[in-house]
Amino acid sequence: MVRRDTAGSLYRTVWRWHFYAGLFVLPFILILSVTGSIYLFKPQIDRWEERTYRGLSLDGAVTPDQQLGAVLTTYPTGRFNSYRVPEAPGDAAMIELIFFDGAKLDIFVSPQGKLLGGRDPASKLTETIANIHGSLLLGKWGDWLVELAASWTIVLILTGLYLWWPRPLRAAGTLYPRLNLRGRPLLRDIHRVTGFWIAGLVLVMLASGLPWAGAWGSGFRWVRSELGLVNGPQSWKVGADGKQAPPAVEAVHDHSAMDTATPSSMAGSALPAGLPLAAFVAKAREQEMPPPVVVVPPHAIQRFGPPTGKDWTVKSETQNRWLARQVTFDAETGAETARRGFADQHVVDRIVNTGVAWHEGQLFGLANQIIGVITALGLIAVSILGAVMWFKRRPAGAFGAPPTGRAPGLGMMTLILVLGLLLPLFGVSLLALLFLDRAGAYLRHRFRQLGDSLA
Repeated sequence: MVRRDTAGSLYRTVWRWHFYAGLFVLPFILILSVTGSIYLFKPQIDRWEERTYRGLSLDGAVTPDQQLGAVLTTYPTGRFNSYRVPEAPGDAAMIELIFFDGAKLDIFVSPQGKLLGGRDPASKLTETIANIHGSLLLGKWGDWLVELAASWTIVLILTGLYLWWPRPLRAAGTLYPRLNLRGRPLLRDIHRVTGFWIAGLVLVMLASGLPWAGAWGSGFRWVRSELGLVNGPQSWKVGADGKQAPPAVEAVHDHSAMDTATPSSMAGSALPAGLPLAAFVAKAREQEMPPPVVVVPPHAIQRFGPPTGKDWTVKSETQNRWLARQVTFDAETGAETARRGFADQHVVDRIVNTGVAWHEGQLFGLANQIIGVITALGLIAVSILGAVMWFKRRPAGAFGAPPTGRAPGLGMMTLILVLGLLLPLFGVSLLALLFLDRAGAYLRHRFRQLGDSLA
């Protein structure tokens, strides 16, 4: 009997924290699930956004060097930073310029060398969705808030699995809902069963997003680099400010390595002596890399890591990071100087990049996207059902939080400590909540004593 009472008390304690975690993360789950589901289809959205630059006529097509020359003539203060190879014949090329203040501009050029339009890379629809998803458009504070919500969602899932565990063991109401029930019992069955089936997918989705988060990602980056576990730059950003803001162009380009006798039409590009851009575009096509494929000149700014070296770089920026690879070529001779793919990365980076590809819905193509949407819809359904059950159970005029149980035992305290260390924002917020909970209980007790004394 004592054991049953103890187990029941622990159940109430876990239920209480599950309840509070669910209330806190509910608005974030709705926002992140919707924006995340949209971002899963980034390749399709990007193609739709660029639909007017695809399927153009090839009559009178010019070379990539002439396309670049037309761009630099219109933007003489810009510096050539990359050339995106057209995905299909008739598609426009995209040339990225970088200016002396660090600003970037993507310019679409027709096969005939006509400038079709330009945009700030940050203005893309998928970039806006990603910023909402990653930081709620609130910068570093928003990034921390999203990480805090993700950390508490992990706790929500783990406590939910504890509450889900059947007592006694049975399939009905555990693996499938009992549809003969009505009202709140039916909602509870759907909540429990749906939560169980999506729990693993949600945990993988949340864990794969932590390397991007500000606090967790910064700590991981420190462990990765400062402890010497992995050499080389990481290929993912960290936090809301993780996108590398390029410094002034003069500070990152080695002008001594450049040919000072470049043609006037290329004056802003600072291209080195040697083979023309067209030669490396041809090499890019020979590699048959998955799109998007970019050709990067020497000493160019990259999204991740330091500027490129003295060689030309051809690389695939596909979101399926298992397929991403890059090859570098000597600027003078065009000879291959290095090649790097997924298998060449450290095992730590391979694990993280696999998680990134899964998180973005590109590891297994459409199947990955569909699984991601199902996971998000299931999480939304479970969260809304939890809120509805609270409203149905909540007494009139009361908050309706589950009753307080006994303090967690050694095993539970150890688990909480481990989670607090692995999820630092969760640990800090838990300490703050415990303090507020104790302070609130003390104040309620004192007010009751004061009321009794006055009575």
